Amino acid sequence: MRDAFINAINTQMLTSQWIATVAENLSNAYTPGYREKKFTFKTFLDGSVADTRLRNVGQGKSMPGTSDSNIFLEGSGYFVLRNDKGRIVYTRLGEFTFDNEGVYRSTDGQAVQGYILNDKGEIMNGAKAVDADSFVDTAFDGGAASVPTTNIKLWIDPSNGKYLGKYEEYEFKDDGILYGKADSGKVMTPLYKVAVINFHNPQMLYEVNDGQFIETEESGKPVVGRGEVRGGLMELSNVDFDANTAYYQQANLQVDIANQMIKSYKELLQNAIELMSS
Repeated sequence: MRDAFINAINTQMLTSQWIATVAENLSNAYTPGYREKKFTFKTFLDGSVADTRLRNVGQGKSMPGTSDSNIFLEGSGYFVLRNDKGRIVYTRLGEFTFDNEGVYRSTDGQAVQGYILNDKGEIMNGAKAVDADSFVDTAFDGGAASVPTTNIKLWIDPSNGKYLGKYEEYEFKDDGILYGKADSGKVMTPLYKVAVINFHNPQMLYEVNDGQFIETEESGKPVVGRGEVRGGLMELSNVDFDANTAYYQQANLQVDIANQMIKSYKELLQNAIELMSS
């Protein structure tokens, strides 16, 4: 009876955690960039224990951004942010804008990372161009760190009001390349490629801030992400609303059953004590 009583208490406690996780998912079903959290169980002879919390790394739907400078990643991977102290975090939320100095930043002020391109659209590693195949091959061997990222910057020349003194407009294309546009769009020059990084086990990334992650030993080292980067859009939450609603109902039923079991065992124990004392 003691084992069953412990099982019921553990089930009650863990189901409460499950409810909290599902409730968090549902409350963030329309939060841009939010990653759905998963909650699983392992059953042991003497009770239930919570398995590791996992995140849904699947694709969220696109939504109109708040600016033309916002970007949406369709595919696997994360955008790379660097703060003023050099710390790197990864995010799916592309709510980025250019600040007064022309630096491309997240809403909390971290600099979006990219690769400098030459006029041919090739990634530059110092003064040397790196072809696309070599870049991907070396990146998958240990991450894209062999080609340093840099802050993406489009300063405006005060003498003519143009980006970098040359371009009237800018545009992000599907390949994640930021182009400078001149002569009413007739001239398009590749300037930067937005860095997109992925991991062998992205579910094991550690969330340090809302929607911002750092690598862990379990996630593995960064590798090149795959996908298309589109301008003017952002990624909505990847929460499955219907599934989480069903989970919430199941969890409530489960906690009700656990509560009833606890009540029954307490009554049995009370009856046993009364019989022994009579």
